[in-house]
Amino acid sequence: MTTIGAHPPRYVGAAGQPTVDSWQEGPHNRWTFAHLGEMLPTASVTRHFPAAPAAATERLDALAVPGLSQRLEESYTDAFLVLHRNNVIAEYYRPGFAPDDLHLVMSISKSMCGLVVGALVDSGDIVTSDRVVHYVPELAGSAYDGPTIQHVLDMAIHLNYSEDYMDPASEVQTHDRSSGWRTRRDGDPQDTYEFLTTLTGNGTVGRFQYCSANTDVLAWIIERVTGLRYSEALSKYLWSKLDADRDATITVDSSGFGFANGGVSCTARDLARVGRLMLDGGVGPAGRVVSEGWVRSILAGGDREAMADASFTGIHPQGSYTRQWWCTGNERGNVTGIGIYGQYLWIDPATDTVVVQLSTWPEPDSGHLHELQNQLLLDVSRSLDQPLASQEIPTEETAQESKETAA
Repeated sequence: MTTIGAHPPRYVGAAGQPTVDSWQEGPHNRWTFAHLGEMLPTASVTRHFPAAPAAATERLDALAVPGLSQRLEESYTDAFLVLHRNNVIAEYYRPGFAPDDLHLVMSISKSMCGLVVGALVDSGDIVTSDRVVHYVPELAGSAYDGPTIQHVLDMAIHLNYSEDYMDPASEVQTHDRSSGWRTRRDGDPQDTYEFLTTLTGNGTVGRFQYCSANTDVLAWIIERVTGLRYSEALSKYLWSKLDADRDATITVDSSGFGFANGGVSCTARDLARVGRLMLDGGVGPAGRVVSEGWVRSILAGGDREAMADASFTGIHPQGSYTRQWWCTGNERGNVTGIGIYGQYLWIDPATDTVVVQLSTWPEPDSGHLHELQNQLLLDVSRSLDQPLASQEIPTEETAQESKETAA
């Protein structure tokens, strides 16, 4: 069983040492989510052109949100940032966590993968109506034999896959073990590729079932059509276009396959740049990542009927899921990337705002904490309500004009 050395003095959390089987759980995660490279093998997701990081604001008084500091503490927040009209107007980091620290974003990684797929759809390298096995014939005979790439993007496939993070017998824990996130057991697949070929289903498509394996299938397709490792593709098609402050990292398994469904770590500011990309119609400071059409399809939302029984609709009754993003369906048009243990990348088109909240909940999933964070994110958005010249998604030209004005 792998262990690490003593925690640095800045660690705010449990006494004792996290292991490869306990690092995700609170309170160990208050340290490990910011030091994942000391727990697991990782690969760099390079930014290519280093930016000059702006000074951290580390202030919250610009937001008229009652009880904000207390609510951040109650939700185990490590980093919180509000990017309004491309300006950081509020920023908070808990004691022991710094603005330039990387933080594991868990399943917000899925939303990044969806953007890379979008770039390859725009280039014609991927066709969403194609069957998965057209690109990865190794998945013939698995649950992915019949579905299309669009089904995978929208999590609209039936799989015999339990996403119960605390059940050692669940498929998600086998997935973790195959990917190096937990100690392998005898009989486990050797790596993520092999694990994906073992998954079965009943052949049903069109109904939402959240399954982390779907994103890793997309990453395998990305590798197949680009000839790159997923970490390299994520750098080429997304990270290098963001003018990021720092390289991101992604955990890799024994075969070097990047854990696309949840393994990315980055700074809060750089994650906000991903959200800004969405508000700028798919254009980053260093060029277009995805088409306006791809972004518009996400902001328009997915199939609400397919989501009828999902827990997400308990908070957002009109909610849906499409292209690896959660869509609230509310009057504001909020869409979000979400990761377990309290990771949120919240996009508010109504006020041209991105909110990042990175946390370390004691447990992976909590209905109470989801409700608390969603209400906080809505309150932040509403506090910034004011008429905008246009609430249309910017074109490449207007996005550039916005950047020049902000500069």
